[in-house]
Amino acid sequence: MDVQSLQALLDLGGPGGYVVLLGSASRHAEGLASLMGGIHFVGVNAPPDVEELPILSLLQSDRVIPVRVAMARGVVVGMELARTHWVAEGARILLKGRRLVIESEDVKTPEQVQRVAVGQGLWVGEKE
Repeated sequence: MDVQSLQALLDLGGPGGYVVLLGSASRHAEGLASLMGGIHFVGVNAPPDVEELPILSLLQSDRVIPVRVAMARGVVVGMELARTHWVAEGARILLKGRRLVIESEDVKTPEQVQRVAVGQGLWVGEKE
């Protein structure tokens, strides 16, 4: 997925706050940061080739995203985590009215999230 499309799907509309990138989606941090200044990225369970940067904090966790409920302005779930409990975790930490983007079309819609679009290998939802 190209970062311009991902930026558009996240629909953030300005600086500030955090975007959480799960698994392989952590690789998008640098590209997104170049398009969206003033946003900090949090990579959870990033692949070994992803390094922490001034714009990207890295966290490891077995079962939960270790941040408080409803704090993220956007969440992107990597393809390898699309059919796991991490989708519900992404929804849990997402602010109301914000977007959850999953790098797969085959996704069970999590509670409190309304599907916005599906196609081109992506699933997009918005927290109600």
